[in-house]
Amino acid sequence: MMNGHTTISRRSALKAVGAGLIVAGTGAGGLVYGHNDAWAATAENLDADTFATLVQMSRDTYPHDRLEDKFYAAAVSGLDKAAKDDAALKAMLTDGVSGLNKAAGGSYSGITDADKRVALLKAMESDGFFQKVRGNLVTGLYNNKEAWPLFGYEGASADKGGYIDRGFDDINWL
Repeated sequence: MMNGHTTISRRSALKAVGAGLIVAGTGAGGLVYGHNDAWAATAENLDADTFATLVQMSRDTYPHDRLEDKFYAAAVSGLDKAAKDDAALKAMLTDGVSGLNKAAGGSYSGITDADKRVALLKAMESDGFFQKVRGNLVTGLYNNKEAWPLFGYEGASADKGGYIDRGFDDINWL
């Protein structure tokens, strides 16, 4: 920060543009801002570049056009918080993103072709790093009650008498 203003390096800005994310901060912690969406996330234990790459990786792993990046960032925030007390997890995430960037030839998030990013993920899908991120998304993304309406899910129905008389077959996106 200079004069109370956050500065973003040219390199960080250019790396993030491909992912639609703006990264502010260096070292552990920093802010990640969404490009077109009104959201921001704070990376408290991971560096902001690692956090932003994990958001892009999450979107590529479970792509949903109707979900904004803020839902993926919320899921990655769970990993960021867990990394505070788990040095091995923090190292796995940091090293995993570093390896992903290396496989991408520089910056995974900087690759604009989604098919190329997905091919990189497929090549590492048996890796512990990928499995950890993927596993976190199952709960971090799909247990987010704010995202449920976007999937057409109304939540539990037992307290309302079940689904049989409440339109159990009324979803139109399957």
